[in-house]
Amino acid sequence: MTGLQQTRALALAIPVGLLGGAYISQYGFGLYPCEMCWWQRWPHFAAVALALVSFVAPPQRVWLALAGLAVITSGLIGGFHAGVEYGWWEGITGCSTFAPDVDVMDISAAPLIRCDVAPWDLFGISLAGWNFLISCIGGAAIVAFAAYKK
Repeated sequence: MTGLQQTRALALAIPVGLLGGAYISQYGFGLYPCEMCWWQRWPHFAAVALALVSFVAPPQRVWLALAGLAVITSGLIGGFHAGVEYGWWEGITGCSTFAPDVDVMDISAAPLIRCDVAPWDLFGISLAGWNFLISCIGGAAIVAFAAYKK
């Protein structure tokens, strides 16, 4: 596998893996996303599209670098979200959403998904925090590998 092929694989695997984890958390474990969680998903969708374009359109390294920057963007949003969850700074006011599959006409029955509460953590790091770590390190690697020429 060449360096360019490895970079393509990485540029596709990181956002697909993180989106897959988000959807498994949502539909498998009932951890519904808040508004800021959705903000983190959009750059990953863009990164997947950019990584796929790199398979067919030149210049491949540019598409891969853009995919890496999209992954980093998601990570930075995740870092901001994690800071809100940990109480390091104040988040966006009104940042909450209702869980799906509820009668929105009966607000009293609708669980509210808040942006300033981490619904789950591993080793004290929330999902947003993990997205920050994985996306920033992985995205930087993608950009670095895409910029490297033999």
